[in-house]
Amino acid sequence: MSTTTDTQARTPGPLAGYLVVDLSRALAGPHASMMLADLGARVIKVENPGTGDDTRGWGPPFVGPADDPQSTYFLSCNRNKESIALDLKSDDGREVLSELLLRADVVVENFRPGVLDRLGFSPETMHALNPALVILSITGFGHDGPESSRSGYDQIVQGEAGLMSLTGAGPDDPQRVGVPIADLLSGMYGAFGLLAALLERERTGRGQVVRTSLLAALVGVHAFQGTRTTVAGEVPEAQGNHHPSIAPYGLFPCRGGSVQISIGSEKLWATFAAEFGLEATRTEWATNAQRVRNRASLKASIADVFADFDAATLLQKLGDAGIPAGKVRSLDEVYKWDQVLSQGLLIDVEHEVLGRISLPGPPLRFFGPADRVETTNTTHSAPPRLDQHGSDIRTWLNRSLEGIPR
Repeated sequence: MSTTTDTQARTPGPLAGYLVVDLSRALAGPHASMMLADLGARVIKVENPGTGDDTRGWGPPFVGPADDPQSTYFLSCNRNKESIALDLKSDDGREVLSELLLRADVVVENFRPGVLDRLGFSPETMHALNPALVILSITGFGHDGPESSRSGYDQIVQGEAGLMSLTGAGPDDPQRVGVPIADLLSGMYGAFGLLAALLERERTGRGQVVRTSLLAALVGVHAFQGTRTTVAGEVPEAQGNHHPSIAPYGLFPCRGGSVQISIGSEKLWATFAAEFGLEATRTEWATNAQRVRNRASLKASIADVFADFDAATLLQKLGDAGIPAGKVRSLDEVYKWDQVLSQGLLIDVEHEVLGRISLPGPPLRFFGPADRVETTNTTHSAPPRLDQHGSDIRTWLNRSLEGIPR
């Protein structure tokens, strides 16, 4: 595990003391490494000189001064990291990276298969330098197989992995999910896998390569829609804002708006029906299976009843009856919501160019024994400027570390 620089104080967390070398760019790999950084690992982001990570140029929106605009896309996935610019095609860049690998616990990369090999940093080469290294490698379609060479872009994979066929108003309206879900899930699966590899290293002393892909991540979350296909032989189709296997469960109009309800049990159905004057035991609604088969008439009847209520009144009535319900919030509403703020999901950091800014926060919290004391790390640093820490990192590498000769 790493020793920090003099100028970069380590924050506490379950991964404090671990060093992650982040060779990734765009979103899948950076999201994985940010998860590790949130948990206290020291993450050194290696970027191309001059341009840096591709996402530094993705926008608008850009914020900050006109002569130094900052991409909000980059800000979304690079908090709590340090940045060093290295040309990996140069002798200097390769030497500095080799020095980092000697000291690292983890490497994260999302190049297309073979790219790192051509740069001289194949898994075999990295493990020859440091046998304890855990390498997380994320690709678009997998590291082998007939289409492994394809570039992985989120929306393309959403389509290829079937997710878009499940998303939209209907079968003729395929829609992408509103965030790059393939990138995000592959980063999450990747972080999960490399933590398992680090645990195994505690027993064996040796690292290994963890591989996942955007394709694997999306197939991995097909859930009940997957077994509906592989076991029942049905091909699911998009059906808008209503659950394919539970009814009523979805978005319903009301006076001047809409609300969402989730009736996931027969007990809830009986309560809901009694509260709103619906016939719970009506033949075509008597069981969940019947309600799913007769969804159209059920939706129409609920819409007729809800038309008498505005959204606020309806939500209050549903809540009083113990019916799971909610509204559809815009993101500005989400980040002002007391419940979101109470969970530490908005954090303030000091950015070198932008000053004090607010970022979406880490989704994990930690507590001591008996759940009495929260031990969650609440100290965060802003996403770095390109090569912001390059000089400090080089100074650190130029010192001899215990057990690691220069």
